[in-house]
Amino acid sequence: MNKTNTPTPEEAGAATSSVTKFQCKDSENQRHEQSSELNSLMALVSNPTEPEIDKSSIGILCIKDANEWCEEAAQRPDPKQLWMSLWYEGECACLFADSNLGKSIYAVQIANEIAKNEPVLYCDFELSDKAFQLRYSDDATGTLYKFPANFKRAEIDPEAMGESVMGADYEDIVVQDIESAAIAHSVKVIIIDNLSWICNASEKGDAAGRLMVNLVRLKKKHGWSLLIIAHTPKRPLTSPIDQNTLAGSKKLINFFDSAFAIGRSAKDEALRYIKQIKCRYGSFEYGADNVIVADISKEYGFLKFNHIGYAKEREHLKEVSDKDESEIDSRVMELHRQGKKQREISREIGVSLGKVNKIIKSHNK
Repeated sequence: MNKTNTPTPEEAGAATSSVTKFQCKDSENQRHEQSSELNSLMALVSNPTEPEIDKSSIGILCIKDANEWCEEAAQRPDPKQLWMSLWYEGECACLFADSNLGKSIYAVQIANEIAKNEPVLYCDFELSDKAFQLRYSDDATGTLYKFPANFKRAEIDPEAMGESVMGADYEDIVVQDIESAAIAHSVKVIIIDNLSWICNASEKGDAAGRLMVNLVRLKKKHGWSLLIIAHTPKRPLTSPIDQNTLAGSKKLINFFDSAFAIGRSAKDEALRYIKQIKCRYGSFEYGADNVIVADISKEYGFLKFNHIGYAKEREHLKEVSDKDESEIDSRVMELHRQGKKQREISREIGVSLGKVNKIIKSHNK
């Protein structure tokens, strides 16, 4: 017969005491937690506070005190000149001119000089490789000009062009490929020749603005320096070059940190002048009263601008004759009849808005 293990009164009392102790401790912990929660709730009721949020970054905006911005920027070196005071490091600049004035010649000259010290990516959407070779060969001997090893030239690969590439996202694809190429070759200076070619290929009116937004994004993301080459509509030699001369919307100039242009001299067809149109760094050195005068020649197989002096822009503009005035009047009225706005006519012809208004009023009398 089995014996049942019945606890002694002493053992039973000890077990009961142990259970009671644990129960008391649990109750104590619960009361403490409830008291803490109640105190927190009371604090919130008496002192309501909003949850902490990061106020330094809201959406696409980065916000700091003005002093903090200045202090952080002061730790970085000041931007250096890439090409005289016309283009500085870290800028998105524009070089523009009418056709056949030497935009690409000047752009290659700038790239060639910078490439003596650091890598440059020259995106050439204008010339074929053969045209480029002929331009930079000695005409008499055929000897090729020797570019610095840092000079990287890129052109569109026709075999890579397809319907998908030429579709709605054409500008995005071009910018992505430029970014990838610059990263692959460790390049921080990029020249794109030219904006008009890309926008004409895309066949969309807003292409230039969309492309510029993407290029400015690259500049800020990587700290790159960009020079964009652009065309201008035909401009009368009687009119000075200004921001309105740039092809496309006047707003396009707002995307650029700096801009400079090439004009043809009215007193000598072989002469060009370079005028500073916009600048953010440094001084405004080459404005209307101090344009750079140059001619174009080839030396040792290298076609380039030779700076030969400085002058006032008006010295290289054509004086307005009675015949010129008559042609301007006729052109203004022709565009007016086409339904163009006066500001559009002013930009296209290269005369002031006030003059356009005066011509139209005189014909409506």
